[in-house]
Amino acid sequence: MNAFGTELDGARERRVRSGGVELCVAELGDTTDPTVVLLHGYPDSKEVWAPVARRLQERFHVVLYDVRGCGRSTAPSPLRGGFTLEKLTDDFLAVVDAVSPDAPVHLVGHDWGSVQGWEFTTVRRTEGRIASFTSVSGPSLDHFGHWIKERATRPTPRRAAQLLGQGARSWYVYALHTPVLPEAAWRGPLGKRWPDVLERSEKLPKGPYPTASLPTDAAHGAWLYRDNVRERTRRPRPDAYAHAPVQLVTPTDDAFLSERLYDGLERWAPGLVRRTVRAGHWVPRTRPGQLAEWITEFVDRQESGGANGTTAGPVRRPLSAAGKDGARRYGQRFAGRLVLVTGAASGIGRATAFAFAEAGARIVAVDRDAEGAARTAELARLLGAPGAWAECVDVSDEAAMEKLAARTAEAHGVVDVLVNNAGIGVAGPFLDTPPEAWRKVLDVNLWGVLHGCRLFGRQMAERGEGGHIVNTASAAAFQPSRTLSAYSTSKAAVLMLSECLRAELGDRDIGVTAVCPGFVATGITSATLFTGVPEEEQRRLRERTTRLYGRRNYPPERVADAILRAVHDDLPVVPVTPEAHGLRLLARFAPRLRRAVARAEPRL
Repeated sequence: MNAFGTELDGARERRVRSGGVELCVAELGDTTDPTVVLLHGYPDSKEVWAPVARRLQERFHVVLYDVRGCGRSTAPSPLRGGFTLEKLTDDFLAVVDAVSPDAPVHLVGHDWGSVQGWEFTTVRRTEGRIASFTSVSGPSLDHFGHWIKERATRPTPRRAAQLLGQGARSWYVYALHTPVLPEAAWRGPLGKRWPDVLERSEKLPKGPYPTASLPTDAAHGAWLYRDNVRERTRRPRPDAYAHAPVQLVTPTDDAFLSERLYDGLERWAPGLVRRTVRAGHWVPRTRPGQLAEWITEFVDRQESGGANGTTAGPVRRPLSAAGKDGARRYGQRFAGRLVLVTGAASGIGRATAFAFAEAGARIVAVDRDAEGAARTAELARLLGAPGAWAECVDVSDEAAMEKLAARTAEAHGVVDVLVNNAGIGVAGPFLDTPPEAWRKVLDVNLWGVLHGCRLFGRQMAERGEGGHIVNTASAAAFQPSRTLSAYSTSKAAVLMLSECLRAELGDRDIGVTAVCPGFVATGITSATLFTGVPEEEQRRLRERTTRLYGRRNYPPERVADAILRAVHDDLPVVPVTPEAHGLRLLARFAPRLRRAVARAEPRL
């Protein structure tokens, strides 16, 4: 039994004839549901889609077929000229006429399946047969040809670098154009070693390679490149405009295709929906859950009757200057991601929720201030979040956090980005800080972070599709102080915890970042507990500290932008303000001076 049959019990198979070849087609789900066709790439067969198909079959009529010459579909004879995009279009129409004769289908393609999908979605003879197209890790050869010509005819240093960069990534294309050698390699050592190479380079889950016929499929598939690439990139069609809504899924760590390859794609696909995922090239195998969610959301949008396949989306309010910087830098890179932020009712937490909302993420705003969390969620929706929800939870309450983790997973799915931001301030000499003050600051600043990391980190690990955890530490984690023993200890512990978790969870593709802001204008100073002084003096110190922080006027939006950068670039430790950078350098290179600074008594 093939891998597909083993992994997907109940698949119905049929044979469809097209232009002298016989295509092996598999179907799952109820045929009365919307039809989703999954097209595989090179050198795979339809089995590569098994993890995604399993997730889609409860909602959709899922169709997969082996491209001619692959899997259990027959190969054309002769091979030369038998793999042109025109003949592949014939195959596609034959399949959809057989499986969905009365309704258009939703097409999803990966790698060469995506290359084919772009062809099907831009040629006139398929118009009306495609309801939507989701492209994963594969460009239109026509668009690629125009992209090359624009950079070659009007070069700038940046365009030349993009052209050279993609040229280097495309080394395998040149190799596959050589005669005989690719076939010999695939039928020989490469075919045997490819599963291990891919497992290591793509961080794939261990297990049998989903394509049992790999050597033969890869040898036949070389003609996909030979029959199409040079012809189309040299003479690209000028009318390659999409006649169906398009969703583009771009992995950030694709070894073969640059993200810049999709610049200006809105020209060819108006209303394009962009998704970015931190993954390598084989997204269907490494991020099946995330991909299935995006496919489901996009198909549901078209089925619900969005105008021209798109929806206007939430009304956006004007962005702040910091928000505009973040929106320009990250666009919709976090589109569809689920981001949970604690301490989200104000300050850095609220700014972070807004920044992720502007980047297209779904938001769960958590705070013990129920009204403040609800306001953050409401504004996040106005800023563009496709979904935003408020949760009233005290992060120091382990049972409440356990319920939050279970409730969030059930209602919205596994969190993709966790921002443990909730924190409180305590200041005063160690000998004047009572045990209850220590317990309070450690319960929130350390145990709140521990609860979040343990509960949501476990969900990320069990899902097996990566994620990211951001823990808000402080510049105080670098610098001791005679009046911040409790606060600095809690934040230093958060910094070390983050470093340890990064080492432990890295193999599971879960990034961990400690963000160390510095002096930022937030509300934490107005609620700081000053120990060893009477209540009236506490009030004066809070007001004085708040004024000093306000005069410093470093906005929380800049910290939020640093958090987005940390997640996007997978950074380990991120000092934010100039003083945070300075204190980190002091800790590294001038420990004696650092201790002298610690002995200085602050004047408030």
